[in-house]
Amino acid sequence: MKIVIPKERRAHERRVAATPDTVKKLIALGFDVAIEKDAGIASRITNESYQDAGALISDDLAGLLGTADIVLKVQRPLLAGEGDVNELALIKRGAVLIAMLSPYADPAAIAQYADAGITTMTLEFVPRITRAQSMDVLSSQSNLAGYRAVLEAINVYDRAMPMMMTAAGTIAPARVMVLGAGVAGLQAIATAKRLGAIVSATDVRAASKEQVESLGGKFVMVESEEVKNAETAGGYAKEMSDDYKRRQAELVAETLKKQDIAICTALIPGRKAPTLINDAMVHSMRPGSVIVDLAAEQGGNCTLTKPGEVVEVNGVTIIGLFNIPSRLSADASALYAKNVLNFLTPMMNADKQFSVNWQDEIISATVLTRDGASVHPNFKPASAA
Repeated sequence: MKIVIPKERRAHERRVAATPDTVKKLIALGFDVAIEKDAGIASRITNESYQDAGALISDDLAGLLGTADIVLKVQRPLLAGEGDVNELALIKRGAVLIAMLSPYADPAAIAQYADAGITTMTLEFVPRITRAQSMDVLSSQSNLAGYRAVLEAINVYDRAMPMMMTAAGTIAPARVMVLGAGVAGLQAIATAKRLGAIVSATDVRAASKEQVESLGGKFVMVESEEVKNAETAGGYAKEMSDDYKRRQAELVAETLKKQDIAICTALIPGRKAPTLINDAMVHSMRPGSVIVDLAAEQGGNCTLTKPGEVVEVNGVTIIGLFNIPSRLSADASALYAKNVLNFLTPMMNADKQFSVNWQDEIISATVLTRDGASVHPNFKPASAA
């Protein structure tokens, strides 16, 4: 079985789907590995490092994808009209494509994967069960995003984070509020605390309270019966009622007035990001304050976020950069590549033969297309649903 890792060609993407360490382990499992030339350069991985690990290096993308049994990518392949090359058209029929395919962002692409005759597995759908923790790309990448969000805020915040006592006077610590206490939010809390800030956080899931407080943050949440059922079986936040969102917004608005930095991390799979900070809240914040919106690619948690941009509104800087994990490309690639390795490992049997158990709950949760058809229950054509 031949695995191919092409260079990522989508905008803002600097990660790569394999590292020299995972290449060695894939070869040990029984795979042949080929990598497009310079695929790892943006992640500080040289072609020579891959070669030393046993991979074939080639600059012939068509030749690589045309002979690949398995294609490993970070983001979904370019389709016709999306770039200089139609990556999907180069992948041979019958191949397996494993990546973060963002099916909710581009559901129309699923039909194209089916028509191309490839099996697609989207890693964002790996279920949050104990057995799959080491394969969880959302957690590994969100963890880095939460850390980087604090650094992005500090980069434009023109005051110190920790309290400083000097002969000339005392500098008060920065106040940081984290909206959404999932993986990214918890890492943002921990990072801000380590840097000396006073941290508060909010989330619709009552279970987050203990996690926030264990990291030294103050939990801000409207108490309600609705909160008891605010989490899906997969550990994600649910959409809340309009009444709850109104009351929570009022509480957040009062808290935000006293904050220096706000970090927004709230996402709902398959939905536009919920609005947590509106125009009025932004205008209530002190000049020099900073908002980092990690949900910018799904519309943003802040109504004044400009996706992909850094803007200033009434003295408040709003950071809506795309693909925050990619700004830590070396570490993000290392973690992502390990997730992919852990996902692939059970598919090789003791005889080093590729053997997929299609009934396994991890596999069945991630497969979008197979045998020329869209098979995932969330994306089946209406006639086949």
